[in-house]
Amino acid sequence: MRTLWNNYRYLFFRRTTQIGLLFLYFGANAWGWTALMGNLSSSSILGIIPLSDPYAVLQMLAAGAVLAVDLVVGALIITIFYFVVGGRAFCSWVCPINLVTDAAAFLRRKIKVDDFAKKQPATRNLRYWVLALSLIISFAMGVAAFEFISPISMLHRGIIFGMGFGWAAVLIIFNFDLLVLKNGWCGHICPLGGFYSLVGKYSLVRVHHTQENCTLCMKCKVVCPEQQVLYMIGKETMPVLSGECTNCARCIEVCDDDALNFSIRDLIKNNKSGE
Repeated sequence: MRTLWNNYRYLFFRRTTQIGLLFLYFGANAWGWTALMGNLSSSSILGIIPLSDPYAVLQMLAAGAVLAVDLVVGALIITIFYFVVGGRAFCSWVCPINLVTDAAAFLRRKIKVDDFAKKQPATRNLRYWVLALSLIISFAMGVAAFEFISPISMLHRGIIFGMGFGWAAVLIIFNFDLLVLKNGWCGHICPLGGFYSLVGKYSLVRVHHTQENCTLCMKCKVVCPEQQVLYMIGKETMPVLSGECTNCARCIEVCDDDALNFSIRDLIKNNKSGE
């Protein structure tokens, strides 16, 4: 029998990670801690190891900026990390906006918005167009375009340094996801999510589906923010290979059949068999 811990263990770990990182950033600003200083765009561990948002660095390159060595090194460190653990793990384990969109998704299910709201036509490829457009605008205007309007940066900096207009962006995204488009911001629009989807396309850590255990209850698809990645449910034993999977593990938690679990070795086997 599955316990309450089984059903929410990864959610607990995700929230602990998200809030813990915010607390460390806040502590650096408020009390001078050095464990993690800066913000999600550019920071450092103990003032020694640089960390940089590779998407922000890409925009700076497009804008024609001359990059400092530590900025480039920091971007490489982050890119390699998410290349291994899954690019969109950033979205579900680090990004503060995830707290907002998860809350909207939870409330949307509870009040059954899908039963009365008109389904909006939207393609998940839109985020890749926004990603490309942000780089074009960065090149044309000579600035990191998305960083000026990013609700992720607004919320993160607002929590650390004091909230200004960031609350407006948070409310807009919450209501958009709740009432207009299911998983609208993260699943359809956010270019940072699109960038990390590309980074994580060949990552090692994957959710793995075991077909013989599956009873087709479909609980996994109900909670999954990227339902299209679970096309193999009840059909085939294989890992979730799409880079759009956020590795949030909600599908693993709600599966009473033990048909879904994290895997590294099975992905390596799968890749070798496909060679």
